[in-house]
Amino acid sequence: MSSAAYLPFLLQAGLAALITGVVIGASHLLGQRFKRNAIKDSAYECGVAGGGLPHTRFPVKFYLTALLFMLFDLEVVILIPATFVYREFLAAHLPILGPLLFFLGVLVLGLIYEVRKGALEWEK
Repeated sequence: MSSAAYLPFLLQAGLAALITGVVIGASHLLGQRFKRNAIKDSAYECGVAGGGLPHTRFPVKFYLTALLFMLFDLEVVILIPATFVYREFLAAHLPILGPLLFFLGVLVLGLIYEVRKGALEWEK
C-alpha cells in the first residue's frame, strides 16, 4: 500500500487537531479569567438567588440507566452491520450465525440478570 492511500486519513486527523487547537485556544483567550462579581455571575431564576448546594449528587439509577443505554446501543451498532454483510458471509462459506447468536445470548443473559436484580425498577 502506498503512502498516498493514507492521505485522506492524515488530512482528516490534521483538520481535527487544528479545529481542536482553535477551540481550546479561543476558550483560553476569550474565556472568563476571574470572578468579577460573584452575585452577578451566578446562575439565577426569576431574579431570586439560588439556594441549596450547587453540585447535588445524582442517584445511582441515572448512571445505571446510562450504562444500560450504552450497552444496548453498542448491541445495535454491532448487529446492524452484521445483518448487512450476512449474505456476503454466507456466500464466502463463513459461519456468522453462531457468533451472532452467542453475542445475543450473552446480552439476553445480562438483561435477565438486570431484571432479576431490580436494576430496571425505578420505584424502590
